[in-house]
Amino acid sequence: MASVISYHLLNPLSKSQSLALMKNMAALHLFKPLLLRKFFFTNNRKTIRFLSSSSSSTSKTIGHCEDDNKFRRLWLYNTMSKEKELFKPKVDGKVGMYVCGVTAYDLSHIGHARVYVSFDVLFRYLRFMGYEVNYVRNFTDVDDKIIARAVQLGEDPISLSRRFCEEFHKDMGYLHCLPPTVEPRVSDHMPQIIDMIKQILENGRAYRIEGDVYFSVDEFPQYGRLSGRKLEDNRAGERVAVDSRKKNPADFALWKSAKEGEPSWESPWGAGRPGWHIECSAMSAAYLGYSFDIHGGGMDLIFPHHENEIAQSCAACDKSNISYWIHNGFVTIDSQKMSKSLGNFFTIRQVIELYHPLALRLFLIGTHYRSPINYSDVHLESASDRAYYIYQTLQDCEEVVGQKDGSSPKENIPPEIHDCIQTFNDVFITSMSEDLHSPVVLSAISDPLKTANDLLHTRKGKKQAARIQSLAALKKSIRNVLEILGLMPASYHEVLQQLREFALKRAKLTEDQVVKKINERNVARKNKEYEQSDAIRKDLAALGIALMDSPEGTTWRPAVPLAMEEQCS
Repeated sequence: MASVISYHLLNPLSKSQSLALMKNMAALHLFKPLLLRKFFFTNNRKTIRFLSSSSSSTSKTIGHCEDDNKFRRLWLYNTMSKEKELFKPKVDGKVGMYVCGVTAYDLSHIGHARVYVSFDVLFRYLRFMGYEVNYVRNFTDVDDKIIARAVQLGEDPISLSRRFCEEFHKDMGYLHCLPPTVEPRVSDHMPQIIDMIKQILENGRAYRIEGDVYFSVDEFPQYGRLSGRKLEDNRAGERVAVDSRKKNPADFALWKSAKEGEPSWESPWGAGRPGWHIECSAMSAAYLGYSFDIHGGGMDLIFPHHENEIAQSCAACDKSNISYWIHNGFVTIDSQKMSKSLGNFFTIRQVIELYHPLALRLFLIGTHYRSPINYSDVHLESASDRAYYIYQTLQDCEEVVGQKDGSSPKENIPPEIHDCIQTFNDVFITSMSEDLHSPVVLSAISDPLKTANDLLHTRKGKKQAARIQSLAALKKSIRNVLEILGLMPASYHEVLQQLREFALKRAKLTEDQVVKKINERNVARKNKEYEQSDAIRKDLAALGIALMDSPEGTTWRPAVPLAMEEQCS
């Protein structure tokens, strides 16, 4: 079974497909069969159960598992080995993770959103597994791009960068990304950077040219092992001007001498500032040591940034070792990578002007994190429609069952409800532990949602024994998974209202205008002017407003505009 298949959230797994998926993975010895009883995952007397823990830095809660026998299995694709590996932290029960942050000179685009949502899911899942995670994500606030933008705007570079760091924090809050443990900035870590450069020079892996210091790639034979690229493939001029003084064109700057009008710091080599790559080596070592578990970022950082990080860190300390290099795929537009340098990007703010941030997050994790994801309004509409369905179902459940969570062992839930919950939670554990296959989980959630809606709205479902207990158990199972994926809103009512407001904005309509159309349609129906009635419904559907008739009257909900429906199928 191909391990890199992307499962789209709009192609839900059937119960038989879900079971087949687990059997295939078990046959590959990826996981032992998991049996679930009342939210307990049991395997050879090893028990994992869902709990809820509060975060001191956020009002949200995320799930984690209690694991008395330390039963943890997570397979992650390692860019270094080019294969999936069973995750084993260097220190039992603890994980050190460093993710390269943004260069803060502008608002972040959705390519950035994908990076940090992807690693937020990993962060959350590691915590769910019971690990204590030291998550370090830096800010680059000293860089050529920052200086150029500051000159353009007539602003101090450090001040400009600080402003965009705060804007980045807002974007991460919108996307429900938990704050990392530490967020170091380059400007605050000059002593650590200078000390590392001194060590690299002392070890004979770098050289000085006037006030500049360059790393000598010829002194590091392992250079290129992460990317598999040859030295001649190095991109000369990446973030810096080409310097003919270098011994090898692939050599890169560790320290750059000061230029007039630019921020600089004193060093043993004169006033200047660090090169781009050294900052991450120095800051990761400062907070995680030279040997830690996970280093992550977008695929564009594999070469040269992460390749250079490895060279620097190993040159400074021969015991430097990072166990897992993890990289997410690009966001593309018309199959071309989205980036600021190419000018084909949408900022997060531009997207969430028209779409709910949770719909954007749902879109981003609806494709496997290592696969490319193509941005389009069609996909955002589809994610918005899916989000509305999920939260409406949960709100309906809550209105029927209240705050009851279905955890009492005395509840007599029918076998078919047990089976539905068991299958869903098995797929969740199996899929997420198989290199974070969140799309499979989002597909599998269709079954408990459908089951809940049958109990809520069908004549047969309303008569089913233990209906309230069943709804409570289904609601709890869905909530637990959404919390771990970072998709739980503070309020169902609030998020549903916001999704409606976004739909109206995209349709360029007001609530009053929609109500007026509904009233016009009611009059047409009363007068048996069915052609006019159908035309009103169709006109609204074309704008993404779906009308729903019931004995209580006609209401509306957001929907994928008619013209886009075929593209979504």
